[in-house]
Amino acid sequence: MKRSGSNQNQSCVHSSTPISPPPPLPLHSFEVLRRTPLNRAFALVYATAISALLYRHTLSLLSGSATTFFSFSLVSFSLLLSDAVLAFMWVTEQAFRMRPVRRKVFIENLSRVVDEKNFPALDVFICTADPFKEPPLRAINTALSVMAYDYPTDKVSVYVSDDGGSQLTLFSLMEAAKFATHWLPFCKEFRIEERCPDAYFRSTHSCAQTEKMKIMYGMMKEKIESVMERRGGFVNDFISSDHHRQAFNKWTPGFTRQDHPTVIEVLLDSGTDKDVTGRAMPNLVYVSREKSSSWPHHFKAGALNVLLRVSETMSNAPVVLTLDCDMYSNDPRTPLRVLCHLFDPVVAPKLAYIQFPQRFHGIDKHDIYGNEQKHLFQLNPMGSDGSAGPNYVGSGCFFRRRSLFGGPFSFLSSGVLQLQAKPIMSATPSALSHHVASCTFEHATDWGYKMGFRYGSLVEDYYTGYRLQCEGWKSVFCNPNRAAFLGDVPLNLTDALTQNRRWCVGLLEVGFSRYNPITFGIRSMGLLMALNYAHYAYWPIWSIPITIYAIVPQLALINGLSIFPTMWDPWFYLYWFLFLGAYGQDAIEFTLAGSTIQRWWNDQRMWLIRGIGQVASSSYNIDEEAYI
Repeated sequence: MKRSGSNQNQSCVHSSTPISPPPPLPLHSFEVLRRTPLNRAFALVYATAISALLYRHTLSLLSGSATTFFSFSLVSFSLLLSDAVLAFMWVTEQAFRMRPVRRKVFIENLSRVVDEKNFPALDVFICTADPFKEPPLRAINTALSVMAYDYPTDKVSVYVSDDGGSQLTLFSLMEAAKFATHWLPFCKEFRIEERCPDAYFRSTHSCAQTEKMKIMYGMMKEKIESVMERRGGFVNDFISSDHHRQAFNKWTPGFTRQDHPTVIEVLLDSGTDKDVTGRAMPNLVYVSREKSSSWPHHFKAGALNVLLRVSETMSNAPVVLTLDCDMYSNDPRTPLRVLCHLFDPVVAPKLAYIQFPQRFHGIDKHDIYGNEQKHLFQLNPMGSDGSAGPNYVGSGCFFRRRSLFGGPFSFLSSGVLQLQAKPIMSATPSALSHHVASCTFEHATDWGYKMGFRYGSLVEDYYTGYRLQCEGWKSVFCNPNRAAFLGDVPLNLTDALTQNRRWCVGLLEVGFSRYNPITFGIRSMGLLMALNYAHYAYWPIWSIPITIYAIVPQLALINGLSIFPTMWDPWFYLYWFLFLGAYGQDAIEFTLAGSTIQRWWNDQRMWLIRGIGQVASSSYNIDEEAYI
C-alpha cells in the first residue's frame, strides 16, 4: 500500500509539472566541413611561403646591375609581377576555404510545418534567343520538366522569353502545351523521376503507356523539326486553331529580331485549361518583348526584367525560378527543397535566393574540355555558403521576388500600375502586360540599377547576385545528391573558349567599375565575401602569370639566364613546397567532391588554355547579337 501511495504521490508531482512543447521539426541543417581547420592552418603556412618568394624576387630585381637591366632585371620584374598576381588570386581563393559548409534538407518534415494549400506560388522564367543556336526542342523540354513538378499545378506559371521574336519558338510552345496535357498526368501517375521528356525517352523504359507517350512525343518532335527545316514558312499549315493562327499575324514583313512589337501569348491558363484527367494545368505564357534599335535592350538582364514585370501583372508569384533554355529539371521535388529554406523563420527575412549547382549531362568520362567547372559551380559555392551565401550563376536559382526590389529593410516600387494578381486571361493584365514589356518602359526609372536584374555587365548573373548581397541580402547553396537541373555543355573547344571570352569581358566590367569588390564590396559586405567576389571579378588576370611563365623561362634559357634555384640551393625547397602544396590541395578537394584525378588533370589543362585565351578578351569584339 505504501509503495502504491508513493507511486501515486510521485504521479501527482509529475502531473503538476508543466510539460514543455516538443521542439519544432527541423526543415534543414548544415555542417562545417571537417577539413576547415586544416585549410586555415595550411593557408597560414602557405602565405608565409608566398611572402618569402616575393622577397626573393624583390632581392633579385634590386641586385641587377645597369648592364643587365634589359635582361636579368627585366626577367626578375616579369616573374615578380607574375607571382604577385598569383599571390593575389590565391588570397581571394582562400576566402572559399575558411568556412565551407554542406547543407541537408528534410522534405519529410515539410508537410508537418506547412499545409500544401499554403505553399507560395512559383513563377518560372526560361530564356531563349535564337531558335537555330538554341533549338526550340530544348526550351520546350525545359518547360515541360518544370510544369511537371511535384507542386500544386495551379500555383505554377511558366514564362518563356523569346528574345529573338521567332515564330518557330512560339509554334513549338503551342505544340508543347498540347503534349503537356498528356505528359503531366503520365508523370504523376507513374511517379517518374525524369520529367524531361527527351531525357526520359532516351533511357530504357518499356511498357504500353510509355510507348504511347513516346509516339506522341515523336509526332510532336517531327512536326517541330519539319517547321524548323522550312524556317517557319509554313507554320499556318500545322495550326488548326483560329486563335493561335491570329497570333502569327503579328509577324509582318518589317518584323525583325532587332525591331519588333511586343508579343505575349497565353498558351495555357490554369483557370480554364485541364489535362486529360480533368486536373488544372499550369500557366504557360510566351513573351517576346518589344525591341527597337533606338533603345538599349540590356541583353539577358533586360529580358528577365521584362518577365518580372509581365508576371507581376498576371500571376505575381512570391518565388521566381530562373532557367536557361537548355537547363531542364532533373528532380521533381526541387521546389520542396526550396521551401525548406523559405519557411525557416530565422533565415527567411534576409534570404534573397537559393542557388542550385549547374550540372551537366553528356560529359565524357574524362571531361577533356573541363566542362564540369567543379570549382565554379560546386566547390566555391560551398565555401561562400559559410559566409553570406553563394553568388547567382544565371540558372537553377529560386529568388524571393521581394529581394529584387530593394534591400531587406527597404522597398522600391516596380512602377507597374496593377500589382495584385488577376486571372491570367483577363483583359486588364493583357493590356498592362504589353505596356510593361515595351522598350521605353524603363526609361528614367531604377530598373536594372536599383531593382530587378542589374545592368552594367555581360555577366548579369554574377553582377545581380553581387549587388543583392551588397544590399544586405543573403543566399543559400543547395546541392542535393540527385542533380536538381541538368544542362548542355559546349561540344568543342571553340564553343568553350567563346563562352569563356564573354565571361572575361563581363567580369572585368565589374572589376574595374566603381562597384568593384575591392573598394565598394569590402565596405558593403565585409572582407571575406568581398574576396569571394573579387576572385571572380579579377579571374581574367590569370592570363598574366600564365602568359609570362609560358614565354619568359624559355627566353631566359635561350639567353643563358638562370631564373630558378638549383636543386642544392635552399630556395629550391620553397619552390617545391609552393608547387606541390597548391596542386596537392586542389587535387584533394576535387576528388573529395566526387570527381577523379583524370578529370582534375583535364580541368588544369583547360585552365591553362582558357588563361591563354583570355589575353585577347579585352580587345576582342564581342558579338552582342549572340548574347541577346
